[in-house]
Amino acid sequence: MTDLSAFIAELPKVELHVHHVGSASPRIVAELAARHEGRSPVPADPDALADYFAFRDFAHFIEVYLSVVDLIRDPDDVWLLTHEVARELARQQVRYAELTVTPYSHVRRGIPAPAFCEAIEDARRRAEADFGIALRWCFDIPGEAGLPAAEETLRISLDERPDGLVAFGLGGPEIGVPRPQFKPYFDQARAAGLRSVPHAGETTGPQTVWDALRELGAERIGHGISAAQDPELLAYLAERRIPLEVCPTSNVRTRAVARIEEHPLRRLVDAGVRVTINSDDPPMFGTTLNDEYAVAARLLDADPDGLAALAREAVSASFLDPAGQARIIAEIDAFVATR
Repeated sequence: MTDLSAFIAELPKVELHVHHVGSASPRIVAELAARHEGRSPVPADPDALADYFAFRDFAHFIEVYLSVVDLIRDPDDVWLLTHEVARELARQQVRYAELTVTPYSHVRRGIPAPAFCEAIEDARRRAEADFGIALRWCFDIPGEAGLPAAEETLRISLDERPDGLVAFGLGGPEIGVPRPQFKPYFDQARAAGLRSVPHAGETTGPQTVWDALRELGAERIGHGISAAQDPELLAYLAERRIPLEVCPTSNVRTRAVARIEEHPLRRLVDAGVRVTINSDDPPMFGTTLNDEYAVAARLLDADPDGLAALAREAVSASFLDPAGQARIIAEIDAFVATR
C-alpha cells in the first residue's frame, strides 16, 4: 500500500491560490519584524507567531494580515519575501505557482511601483534558477481599499506589466465590498490580455460568485465554496468548466466554515465542478500545500490516483502555456507510474 503522506510529499504540483505576503514563513516574518522592531506589533520571535496568527474571525485575519504587510518596507524586503516563498513552495515539489500579489498595499507604503515590480521579477528569475520553480503573478485589488485601489492596481498592471504578470484579481473582505463596482477595471484588464480571477463566495453567499462571473468575467473563482448552496450555480460552473480555487484549512481558520468536517469540497466535486487544492496564506493558517492535499484526501476519500487527478486538474486550470502544462502533467504521470 502506498504511504499517502509520502506520496503527497513527492507528487509534482502547482499552486493557484497563494498570497505573496501571506506565504511568509514564521522565520521570514520574524526576520522582517526584527528589522523593524518597535515599529510593528508583529512578534520578532517565530514561536510567538502561532498565537499572533490565531484569528477570531475574517476581519481580525485582515487586520493581522495588514500588520505583516507593514513589515515590507523596501525593495530588499520584497525580494527576500518573494525568493523565500519560492523556496518553501519548491520544497513541496511545486513546479509552478501563481502568486496573488497586492502591489497597491506596498506602493502606498512608499515603495515605488517600478521598484516593486523589479524586485519581484528579479526574485522570480532567481528562484527559477535556484529552485526550478516557475512563478507568475496575479495582481489583485484589495477590496477594502475601494475604487482608488482598483484604479491604482490597474495602472500598475498596465504601465509596469512585469513579464510574470498573467492575471488580475480582487481580494480582501467580501462583506460590504460588492463585486459589480469593479467591473470597469476588470474590463480594461481583460482587454489588455490579463485573466480574471476574483475572490468570491468565501464569506458571502452564491450571489457574490454570480457577480464575479457575470460582472467581472471570472475565469477561475478564488474560494467559491458558497456555490455549494445554489444548485443552479453548481450546474453553471460544471457546464462551463470554471474552476474553483479551494483552500480548506483557510476556510476553517477564518471561520468561513465551522469545522473541516462541514467543508463543502465533496459536494462541489460530486456536482461535477472543477476544483483545485490550494493553501491561501499557509504559515498564517498553520498549513502547507501538502497538508491541504492530505485534508482533501480525507474529505474526498481519495487514493493516490485521486490525488494525482487533483494535481492534474490544477495544472490544466492554470494560466501556464500548453507546453508547460504538458511537461508538468507528464512529470505527474511518470511519478505515479513509479509508485
